[in-house]
Amino acid sequence: MTNTDENLWSRRAFNKSALAGAAGSLIAGIDKGADHAEIGPRSSLTNLSLSEASQLVRSKKVSPVELTQECLSNIERLNPKLNAFISVTADSALAQAQKAEDELQRGRWNGPLHGIPVALKDLVDTAGVRTTAASALFKDRVPTQDAEIVRRLKAGGAVLLGKLNMHEIAYGSSSVISYFGPVRNPWAPDYMAGGSSSGSAVATAARLCYAAIGSDTGGSIRQPAAYCGIVGLKPTYGRVSTRGVIPLAWSLDHLGPMTRTVIDAALTLQVIAGYDPEDTSSTDIPVADYAATLGAKTSSLRIGIPRTHFYEGLHPEIQAAMDTALSVLGKLTASQHEIEIPAANDTAILILKAEAYAYHREYVTKTPELYQAETLKRIRAGAEISTAAYVYGRRQLDQFRRSVPRVFDTVNVLVTPTTPVPPFKISDLLADMDNLRSKEVVTARNTRPFNLLGLPTISVPCGFTGAGLPIGMQITGPPGGEATVLRLAYAYERATDWHNRRPNLG
Repeated sequence: MTNTDENLWSRRAFNKSALAGAAGSLIAGIDKGADHAEIGPRSSLTNLSLSEASQLVRSKKVSPVELTQECLSNIERLNPKLNAFISVTADSALAQAQKAEDELQRGRWNGPLHGIPVALKDLVDTAGVRTTAASALFKDRVPTQDAEIVRRLKAGGAVLLGKLNMHEIAYGSSSVISYFGPVRNPWAPDYMAGGSSSGSAVATAARLCYAAIGSDTGGSIRQPAAYCGIVGLKPTYGRVSTRGVIPLAWSLDHLGPMTRTVIDAALTLQVIAGYDPEDTSSTDIPVADYAATLGAKTSSLRIGIPRTHFYEGLHPEIQAAMDTALSVLGKLTASQHEIEIPAANDTAILILKAEAYAYHREYVTKTPELYQAETLKRIRAGAEISTAAYVYGRRQLDQFRRSVPRVFDTVNVLVTPTTPVPPFKISDLLADMDNLRSKEVVTARNTRPFNLLGLPTISVPCGFTGAGLPIGMQITGPPGGEATVLRLAYAYERATDWHNRRPNLG
């Protein structure tokens, strides 16, 4: 590992009192003193939230190089246990961190991600760095161009640590199917971390990075965020460009941030959101200043509770956590109303199967042996979808997306459990492969409808099971309503302490 210690500001300036002073003043527009860093026995820098680390970097009390070195140290120590990273780009990350430090010394600040170490789900193209989608099919694939989201992160000065493990080609929500092996939950390594953005959730929760990028086709940001005790935001469909990302289903794919706090999600979304004229799914709608409105009052907000589908058959501990969460939200908002919204999971599954097969058809014909057996079975199932069925399904999707804004005529947001059940043990899933897909579908039951509807949805921690596994709650807003979703999520986060807990990894 390159030694750049001689240039670290932190050797001169970093200490516990400096941290306490700087952490009290976060990004402009956010209530001061909202978050406080907890100094642990080791790697105290990586226990900072992204917003806290950003403020310290901007005020030159901590160096981007030291942040990066601490993350790389955690990766070296913990990744063998968790299997979150596929590729670690240590040399280029340290070079990017040194560049960020030099820019900041010259008075140039590119925004809240400048000098902050983040990581990418390994289906996001990175020029000169392999992008595998956790499959032997792409294990040696090295793109020549960055995805649009990578371009924006680099423009914002982010330090890219590497590429994260995932469910093979994103076609699953357990991540026990990967060419590189299962991803393990940092709260209990015998359990699944969710999926398909499992590595992104684990790396963020385990303090291997300050934020990660995930993709979400049926819940792949929110479900692993819930299972790993972090914040996961799926923006409005088309809000974040997916150009340069290996697709699963073009009509349902979203990209978004996975962070440890709501503030961090807002700051990361600010950098990656925006119109991309070269992406056919991108929407040209204004990007709000998400962080600036986080502290606004929520007392006028009306909550919609869709009991049908979303609250049915909940695990008792998840039901109890949601009852408590709704009680907290009741004190933060104006009212709660039971409402009906379309779930239409069958339509989403049909579109997913057809579009996944369309992308992979040539690969599965020529090199089927390069897929994991379970993935190959799922892809081939798409061949059974007729053209007429797919066209009808796409028409239904368009109708749902056109009609869904009317749901918000009487409420401002929807609140649901992120998942109806806790995570499964990895050994149990692998021992019963015939039922793996059906179990995965259950875990994504509450997340999938919002991909079909294209609505902005965030998962935030709202409790723990008796076994010590995290529980998540979803907050959903109207199209383009990320600011409102983030505002209520932030208010809930401030009223509770679930986000302050972290896994004990030694």
